[in-house]
Amino acid sequence: MFWQKEIILAQKRKGFHLITNEIIAQIPYFPSKGLMHLMLLHTSAGLTINENTDPDVALDLHDFFMKSVPENEPYFRHTLEGSDDLPAHIKSSIIGCQLTIPIANNQLKLGIWQGIYLGEFRNQGGSRKIMLTIQGNE
Repeated sequence: MFWQKEIILAQKRKGFHLITNEIIAQIPYFPSKGLMHLMLLHTSAGLTINENTDPDVALDLHDFFMKSVPENEPYFRHTLEGSDDLPAHIKSSIIGCQLTIPIANNQLKLGIWQGIYLGEFRNQGGSRKIMLTIQGNE
């Protein structure tokens, strides 16, 4: 069985945001076992799995990426949409835009401390779309 849906995430400020519950809330049911694939339909944000308990993780990830790929660099040419434009694309390429997560016992099989994060790399990113595909048995 395959099930597919395009979901829309609420707009978020620049930074890393746990979106596990926001995704699960848009899925009517999970098969007993299978896979869930998430494809972010944008080039200036990213998806990653990381620790979901300590909020400092999201802050530290954000600070790391802001220092590693700073804005306002004079050598960036792709700046038509602002000083955060190309840095957002670079960060998206580093993090990636898709995840595949196992499903077991009718739920996502994430580790006890794992959650799905959206890395929002734009100052004004707007709402974000994700193509969600579930493959599994009935």
